[in-house]
Amino acid sequence: MTFQTILFTVADGIATLTLNRPQVMNALNAQMRTEITAALTDLPETVRCVVMTGAGRGFCSGQDLTDAPADADFERVLRDEYEPMLRAVIGCRVPVIAALNGVAAGAGANLALSADLVIAAESASILQAFTRIGLIPDAGGTWLVPRLAGHARAMGMMLLAEPVSARQAADWGLIWEALPDDLFTEGVARRARQLAAGPTSAYLAIRRALAESGQNGIEAQLALEAELQGVAGRSADFREGVAAFLEKRPARFSGR
Repeated sequence: MTFQTILFTVADGIATLTLNRPQVMNALNAQMRTEITAALTDLPETVRCVVMTGAGRGFCSGQDLTDAPADADFERVLRDEYEPMLRAVIGCRVPVIAALNGVAAGAGANLALSADLVIAAESASILQAFTRIGLIPDAGGTWLVPRLAGHARAMGMMLLAEPVSARQAADWGLIWEALPDDLFTEGVARRARQLAAGPTSAYLAIRRALAESGQNGIEAQLALEAELQGVAGRSADFREGVAAFLEKRPARFSGR
């Protein structure tokens, strides 16, 4: 698969998807959205974890405004281009880490927050920039941010359009962790190796359980847990995990 706006490499079960328009801080245009969707939808079978990051100084500055004229049909763009991309991230068959090497703004921020795990360099920041140009947050932001950081913080981020530092984002629970810049690359790699070596089917069941917990009552959630645990209990990974525990050795999960 050949791409023009992203870099895509696979090594040791880890796919690295790099947004690669550094001259515009990796702003999202139609081609990039299509390529991100294609890369995540058609992963090689060997991939057990995806790391999504940005080339150059930033993760993603959001929508490329030169690719969206003032008379653009934003509803169509969101439905036909953004929604498939976000579904490809949220529904990816393996865990996705968003590695924020720099600013994540607008739709770029919400693309990052749609990942399973967000790790940021301390010099990075997150910015809901939409009101600066008279728009509302999109790309899932109005659903993701209040659930991650709470209503008051979501409202402040979106009304004021001020950057939130990586450290503050971690303190708020908006992202998983903020790492010193000199430890960022290895920290992301360590987490990716951990996930790539782990029980992938259990990870995806956790993702489903957490996604449905917001709309379920306790009885429905208990039933879902029982269903998912029943499947996990019949998996090869569970059998391997128990064997490894009893034999006092690291588990060698297959993701099945």
